[in-house]
Amino acid sequence: MNLYAKLLAREAERRPIRVGLIGAGKFGAMYLHQAPRTPGVHIVGIADLSPSRAIENLKRVGWAEERYGAVTLDDALKNGTTHLTDNWEALVKFHGIDVIAECTGNPVAAVEHCLAAFSAGKPIINVTVEADAFCGPILAHKARQAGVIYSLAYGDQPALACDLVDWARACGFPVVAAGRGHKWLPKYRESTPETVWDHWGLTAEQAARGGMNPKMFNAFLDGSKPAIESAAIANATGLEAPSQGLAFPPGSVDDIPTLMRPRSEGGVLEAKGQVEVVSCLTVDGAQIPNDIRKGVWVCFEGDSEYIRNCFEEYNVVTDPTGRYMSSYKKWHLIGLELGISVAAIALRGEPTGVATCFNADVAATAKKNLRPGDTLDGEGGYTVFGKLTPASMSLAEGYLPLGLAHDVRLTRPVAKDSCITWADVAIDETLSAVRIRKEQEALYSSAAGQTGA
Repeated sequence: MNLYAKLLAREAERRPIRVGLIGAGKFGAMYLHQAPRTPGVHIVGIADLSPSRAIENLKRVGWAEERYGAVTLDDALKNGTTHLTDNWEALVKFHGIDVIAECTGNPVAAVEHCLAAFSAGKPIINVTVEADAFCGPILAHKARQAGVIYSLAYGDQPALACDLVDWARACGFPVVAAGRGHKWLPKYRESTPETVWDHWGLTAEQAARGGMNPKMFNAFLDGSKPAIESAAIANATGLEAPSQGLAFPPGSVDDIPTLMRPRSEGGVLEAKGQVEVVSCLTVDGAQIPNDIRKGVWVCFEGDSEYIRNCFEEYNVVTDPTGRYMSSYKKWHLIGLELGISVAAIALRGEPTGVATCFNADVAATAKKNLRPGDTLDGEGGYTVFGKLTPASMSLAEGYLPLGLAHDVRLTRPVAKDSCITWADVAIDETLSAVRIRKEQEALYSSAAGQTGA
C-alpha cells in the first residue's frame, strides 16, 4: 500500500530503480510516457530492433531528444539519460540495471530475453504473456533456481486478476472463478488483421494514430488473447481451465456472481475453481450495459451463514441465493500501469503474478482448413487461433502451443477448428523457446506420472 512513499524515498536518496526496457512498441511506449512522471525511477536503456521506430514512439509520448541522444550505457547511468540500442544482450548484461522489462510481444524472443536475464542475475517482468502461456511455469522454475524474480506485468489483465484472487484469498474467501472481460461473438474466431477494426470499434485511422498493430489486436478479437491470458491466470493462481475451452457467457458486472457458479447451481462452471471470460455482447450482438470488457473480476463464495448475512446487511450484489459475490476492476491501463511491477519487484522483492503450476495451456487451432506446406502465422493472424485447454489434455494429445505457432510449416493437413499437434509441423528444435517448452512438458509429465494423474 506504500509503493509511492518508497519511490519518493528512493528519489530523495538519489538512488532510483534502474530499468532496462526491451521493446519500445505500444506497451513499452505507454510505460515510457509514465516513467519520467514517476519518482525514483530511471530508464537507463531501451533496446529495440528498430531504433528509429523507438525514437518515433519516444517523440509520440513526449520525450525530449536530449533525454536519449547519443549516449553510452555508462554515461546514461551517471547523468540520468537513456541509452538507445538494438543490442538487447548488452542491455541485459549491463551492471547498472536493476530490473528488465520485456515488452517485445514476440514469444520466442521473450524466452531468450528471460533466460538471459536469469543468467545475468536480473529480475524480469515478462509483458509478453504469450510466452508465459506456453512456458511460464518452467520460466518461474528457472528464475527460482537463479535466485531472481520472474513476473507477470501489472497493467495487463492476468496480473490484475491475480491481484484480485490474492485479495479474496487473503480475506479468507474461497475463490470460485476469476478472469477477464471481452467483446465476443463466435464469428470472431474467423477474424483476420484485415477485418479486426470493423469489429473492434475503431477506424483504421484511429488505430494508426495510436500505433496499434492490427495482428496483435486481432489476437484479442479472435479469442486467442483471452485464452492466453486465462492460461496465465490459471497457472499463477492454481485455478483450472474448462475442459471444452472458454464459454464466454454474456453479462454485466452485476451478472458475474450469477454466471460464475457451478452448472448444478445455475451458473456456467463445470466446477468451482476455474477461469472464465465474460462477454460484453449478447448472443445477438447487442451491447450489454455496465460491462466488464476492459476489466478483470474474481467471484468468491460466502461459505458460512455469517458471511452471507454480511453480504445481505451491506447490500452487496450477489447471485439470487446470496451465496456468491464478486469484486472487479473495471478497467486495465496496460503499459500505463507497468510501474507497479517495477516498484513491487525492486522495493518489495515481490512479483505481480507468477506461475506456480501448469494447469492450463493454449493450443494452436486451425482458423480454416490448412494444407501441408502452409505456414502458421501465430496469434491474431490468418491461420490459427488459440483455444484454452487443461494442461493435462494438451500434454496427452501433444498439442502445439499457440506461442510456438509462428513461421512454422505444416507437414499434414489440419481441418478447421482442429487443434494442431507437434506431429503436424516441422519446427526448429534448436530454438530456446522450443527446448524450454519440451523441458516443461517432460517435467510436468513426469510429475503427473509420479502422482498417478
